[in-house]
Amino acid sequence: MNTDRLDEFQSIVEELYYGFDQRYFKYLNGGIVIEEGVCYHPASKDKDLLVLGAYKRDIVGNSIILYYGSFMEMYGYLTREDLEERISDTLRHELTHHLEFLARENDLEIEDLEYIQRYKERR
Repeated sequence: MNTDRLDEFQSIVEELYYGFDQRYFKYLNGGIVIEEGVCYHPASKDKDLLVLGAYKRDIVGNSIILYYGSFMEMYGYLTREDLEERISDTLRHELTHHLEFLARENDLEIEDLEYIQRYKERR
């Protein structure tokens, strides 16, 4: 594993975190967790559906998971600036799941399920 890129990834996530209004992270008591491994969606065929991030709710609390290995598999060739844009997009997506959960909304969850359904229909 390229530890220089992992350090860079962690640095980008930290910079992005402090760039957000911190009120958005209220009740995200598990914080943002960086998992080093690659994550494939359970519906994935031939490892062609990577998971870049996830919003997790469990008895420990609420957290956002970012899968470093998935980012590297999909975007490892990108410059720092371009990688930062992809991480930002994913972090915003997962943060939207968190905010919708707090507001008792699920529009993005439905959108994600529809995306997976379209993926399954193409396979």
